[in-house]
Amino acid sequence: MRQGFSLVELSIVLVILGLLTGGILTGQSLIRAAELRSIVTQQQSWMTATRTFQDKYLALPGDMRDATRFWNRQVTSAWCVTNSSATVVASSPGTCDGNGNGMLDTGTANQTAEVLQFWKQLQLAGLIEGTYTGLSGANNGADHDFGINAPGSRVSNAGWGARYLDNSAAINTGVFARNYEQWFTIGNDGTVWADNPFIKPEEAWNIDQKLDDGKPGRGSVQTTRTGNCTTATSNTNYDALYNLTYTSDACGLAFKR
Repeated sequence: MRQGFSLVELSIVLVILGLLTGGILTGQSLIRAAELRSIVTQQQSWMTATRTFQDKYLALPGDMRDATRFWNRQVTSAWCVTNSSATVVASSPGTCDGNGNGMLDTGTANQTAEVLQFWKQLQLAGLIEGTYTGLSGANNGADHDFGINAPGSRVSNAGWGARYLDNSAAINTGVFARNYEQWFTIGNDGTVWADNPFIKPEEAWNIDQKLDDGKPGRGSVQTTRTGNCTTATSNTNYDALYNLTYTSDACGLAFKR
């Protein structure tokens, strides 16, 4: 005679399934929390490395006019600027000089760019881990390829940029219009600026609130996108709030250096 499960047995199975599901969800939440904490940890390490570099070499990484005097010239091409008559040394990874204007400039596709030499020169100075090319990808002069010419993030499909954010002319209505000065950015899709949306507004707010004022358009932590990330009705609505009811990825982040 075939006999089914008793109600007690079924109850035990359901309890076990509930515990497993709860454990999985809790584990996912803990993993996500660790990923978000890593954003802050990485940003602080970039800040420390940059300040150490500036103290030692009296220049901003990537913008340094005489970097080739320390690390030789990367390639013989004219676009790899050198102010020191440096020659290519096969045993050296080399670099290209910046123009010393105090800003991180872009370049041309498949060539050098100060925004990317920034990471290479920090690497050459032994201040950050990883190996970076200092060269743009195939699309344009700020083409980020995470793990190749700029650092990746522990957050999936996200990575870092370093740039002079200047939108004072309100050229891009998708970001707050102001002169941003020097910032670190983190975002999805490295094609242009490493600033595309990669986290939810609530997650961005949480980071901003811990480090700054919790406002996406003010302070030392800001979003790199308005849109669904914020309640802004225009890109000059600096007192807008994070759009906490929006539950999809909509925010990139910028940290003032």
